[in-house]
Amino acid sequence: MTHTIQSFLMQDRLVLESALGLDSSTARIEVQMLLQQVLGVNRAYLLAHPEQHLDEAQAAAYREFLKHRLSGEPLAYILGEREFFGLSFRVTPATLIPRPDTELLVELALGHIHSPLPLSRLRKRDEHSGGRGFRVLDLGTGSGAIALSIAHSRPEAQVTAVDASPDALEVAQDNAKRLKLNNVRLLRSDWFSALAGERFDLILSNPPYIENADAHLQQGDLRFEPRTALASGADGLDDIRRIVAGAKDHLNDGGWLLLEHGHDQAERVRDLLAESGYVGVFSIRDLAGIERVSGANIYHLC
Repeated sequence: MTHTIQSFLMQDRLVLESALGLDSSTARIEVQMLLQQVLGVNRAYLLAHPEQHLDEAQAAAYREFLKHRLSGEPLAYILGEREFFGLSFRVTPATLIPRPDTELLVELALGHIHSPLPLSRLRKRDEHSGGRGFRVLDLGTGSGAIALSIAHSRPEAQVTAVDASPDALEVAQDNAKRLKLNNVRLLRSDWFSALAGERFDLILSNPPYIENADAHLQQGDLRFEPRTALASGADGLDDIRRIVAGAKDHLNDGGWLLLEHGHDQAERVRDLLAESGYVGVFSIRDLAGIERVSGANIYHLC
């Protein structure tokens, strides 16, 4: 049997198309990524050496990867990593797979961090943070993709990331170490439970927001991702309600809350924010035109 790069690309592209319903381009890219992992090379190398033969051990490793992919297992879990916001993050079945849609949340956060704080907010913030820099809190951090992307882009910020899962926190710790970040603190916490008395200038989250009975939970990559990080009650908003209610006690005066949510939840999230006393309520559309992130800020009565 021929074990060349080109033969695997030609044969298994068709296999993936048929088994998983992928388009031709996506299937070819996935085969390339599996081959890159086995051979320890980049895509340019594959394209430049199509006639290179894989030895038996390499071919066996590749076929094992392909078997997992054909079962529907997400490519990110097979490879053990996923790119997000220009950085490479380790991922495992204990964490959600970072998705391009969530980069909008990071971009919005960076825009707020870039803006200088008014003097009144600086004074109030320093009372709670010991004079440290702009304080960011990422709730339900998972692999750490959101928090670590922010910390990497804004080294002057002090980023705290929490998750209730010790396995997810272990992955986030590893990612922080790999990125050599020293402005990140990782804590085990069920939302705000381990943050008594702490305040932040910005709180953000990509929380669970899928309805418990949503059929999509039994389809595609979602079948393999941690359900507790996906589903949140009958209407998908249980955890967002908890965050909206709890964030008020942990935001500095004028601080911002940013939340990613489902494609049809923006209006309900805006209502929750307004009903809870937040001001400047807004929603932002992603590149597909979907209202993907909603937010607001809070001003405490003196």
